[in-house]
Amino acid sequence: MANKQLSQAKKGKKDEFYTQLADIDAELKHYRGHFAGKTVLCNCDDPRMSNFFYYFVLNFHHLGLKKLITTCYKNQNPDLFSKNTSEQAVYLVYEGEDIGSPPDPNIAGLVHPLQGDGDFRSPECIKFLEEADIVVTNPPFSLFREYVAQLIKYDKKFIIIGHQNAITYKEIFPLILQNKIWLGYGFRGNAGFFINHIYEDYATASSHKEGMIRVSGVTWFTNLDIQKRHEKLTLYKKYNSEEYPHYDNYDAINVDKTADIPCDYDGVMGVPITYLDKHNPDQFEIIGQMASTCIDEYNFGYPYINGEKKYARILIRKRK
Repeated sequence: MANKQLSQAKKGKKDEFYTQLADIDAELKHYRGHFAGKTVLCNCDDPRMSNFFYYFVLNFHHLGLKKLITTCYKNQNPDLFSKNTSEQAVYLVYEGEDIGSPPDPNIAGLVHPLQGDGDFRSPECIKFLEEADIVVTNPPFSLFREYVAQLIKYDKKFIIIGHQNAITYKEIFPLILQNKIWLGYGFRGNAGFFINHIYEDYATASSHKEGMIRVSGVTWFTNLDIQKRHEKLTLYKKYNSEEYPHYDNYDAINVDKTADIPCDYDGVMGVPITYLDKHNPDQFEIIGQMASTCIDEYNFGYPYINGEKKYARILIRKRK
């Protein structure tokens, strides 16, 4: 999906992009050791239609879960394309019961009405959050800042989907710098296919999927330790001043590609934000970013070289 459509989704608050079961499985297989004995909360998920619900029910005993809780927002209608207009939503608590194959929470009588609309910020949903050990969901992109802030406030482990542009948000980047949030394994090609009935799919014919919409730049965010985070980036290029010029407005060199990070340079380097997909905190430390005109203690303004504005950069330095 083009960035224009994503912006429209955020503006109109119509940003519920339903996640494919295959994409959930492809990511969560890397975290299986974290789930034993834990209570999982999916608090943006109607259990009657959410693939997060189906994933955890189907893998409940394999993962060794203690409990699964799901809640949805403004929905009493078990329809994927509900307009979310009800002022009362539903929740489910599942503890490993046999609810059929495929699982049917309605027949099992596990779906119950909430008192309110199911907003993740509501007191009754916060109670579910307090009970949970790990939160796993695809929250609305328009509320990503608030959603993450709540997870941090209540000190919760999480695996959630967001757009990579969130990396540079003034509310999110300090958490990355402080090693409180990092990127998961991500979607193949840095794009995911989601079920959404509102927007036209602009994917090319070769990558189009019927009934789906292609959203580029999406990724997984987490604070659970994963093997990927400890894989050392292999460096082979040598520094030279022509290929790695200094910025006009900050004492750092410019690196256009993560693969081109010089192996023999110890100073600060500006790398693309996509570098974070390869970041190993034992190999590099994050100093700040150059990603907007709003300068603060973590952001130093857009980078310029010989008066020419460059793309946003993350500032890093090799660990000694």
